Amino acid sequence: MIVMFSILLTLASLMMIVLVLMHKGRGGGLSDMFGGGISSSLGGSSVAERNLDRITVGIAVIWVVCIFALGLLLKVSS
Repeated sequence: MIVMFSILLTLASLMMIVLVLMHKGRGGGLSDMFGGGISSSLGGSSVAERNLDRITVGIAVIWVVCIFALGLLLKVSS
Protein backbone atom coordinates (compact mmCIF):
# COMPACT_ATOMS: atom_id res chain seq x y z
CA MET A 1 0.00 0.00 0.00
CA ILE A 2 2.84 2.38 0.86
CA VAL A 3 4.56 1.58 -2.44
CA MET A 4 1.36 2.29 -4.38
CA PHE A 5 0.92 5.71 -2.75
CA SER A 6 4.61 6.50 -3.25
CA ILE A 7 4.36 5.75 -6.97
CA LEU A 8 1.14 7.76 -7.25
CA LEU A 9 2.75 10.67 -5.39
CA THR A 10 5.76 10.62 -7.72
CA LEU A 11 3.55 10.58 -10.82
CA ALA A 12 1.34 13.37 -9.44
CA SER A 13 4.43 15.45 -8.61
CA LEU A 14 5.81 15.09 -12.12
CA MET A 15 2.42 15.93 -13.64
CA MET A 16 2.13 19.01 -11.40
CA ILE A 17 5.49 20.26 -12.65
CA VAL A 18 4.47 19.79 -16.27
CA LEU A 19 1.01 21.33 -15.80
CA VAL A 20 2.29 24.40 -13.96
CA LEU A 21 4.90 24.99 -16.65
CA MET A 22 2.20 24.76 -19.33
CA HIS A 23 0.21 27.66 -17.85
CA LYS A 24 0.32 31.00 -19.55
CA GLY A 25 2.45 33.65 -17.87
CA ARG A 26 0.42 36.51 -16.38
CA GLY A 27 2.98 39.21 -15.93
CA GLY A 28 6.62 40.09 -15.90
CA GLY A 29 8.95 37.54 -14.50
CA LEU A 30 10.62 34.36 -15.58
CA SER A 31 7.91 33.47 -18.10
CA ASP A 32 8.53 36.72 -20.01
CA MET A 33 12.29 36.25 -19.84
CA PHE A 34 12.03 32.96 -21.72
CA GLY A 35 9.64 34.15 -24.43
CA GLY A 36 6.32 33.93 -22.60
CA GLY A 37 5.49 37.53 -23.47
CA ILE A 38 5.15 36.75 -27.16
CA SER A 39 1.76 35.05 -26.80
CA SER A 40 0.36 37.63 -24.37
CA SER A 41 -1.47 39.45 -27.18
CA LEU A 42 -4.13 36.71 -27.32
CA GLY A 43 -5.87 38.03 -24.22
CA GLY A 44 -8.67 36.43 -22.29
CA SER A 45 -8.95 32.97 -20.88
CA SER A 46 -9.58 30.27 -23.46
CA VAL A 47 -11.38 26.99 -22.95
CA ALA A 48 -8.04 25.18 -23.06
CA GLU A 49 -6.66 27.39 -20.28
CA ARG A 50 -9.72 26.78 -18.09
CA ASN A 51 -9.48 23.02 -18.67
CA LEU A 52 -5.78 23.16 -17.83
CA ASP A 53 -6.68 24.93 -14.57
CA ARG A 54 -9.23 22.23 -13.70
CA ILE A 55 -6.78 19.41 -14.45
CA THR A 56 -4.09 21.12 -12.37
CA VAL A 57 -6.44 21.47 -9.39
CA GLY A 58 -7.49 17.82 -9.73
CA ILE A 59 -3.88 16.62 -9.77
CA ALA A 60 -3.11 18.89 -6.80
CA VAL A 61 -5.95 17.27 -4.82
CA ILE A 62 -4.59 13.80 -5.66
CA TRP A 63 -1.11 14.99 -4.58
CA VAL A 64 -2.38 16.23 -1.20
CA VAL A 65 -4.41 13.05 -0.58
CA CYS A 66 -1.31 10.94 -1.32
CA ILE A 67 0.76 12.94 1.16
CA PHE A 68 -1.84 12.53 3.92
CA ALA A 69 -2.29 8.83 3.15
CA LEU A 70 1.46 8.20 3.19
CA GLY A 71 1.81 10.11 6.45
CA LEU A 72 -0.93 8.06 8.09
CA LEU A 73 0.37 4.76 6.71
CA LEU A 74 3.93 5.47 7.82
CA LYS A 75 2.75 6.54 11.27
CA VAL A 76 0.66 3.37 11.70
CA SER A 77 3.40 1.07 10.42
CA SER A 78 6.07 2.37 12.81
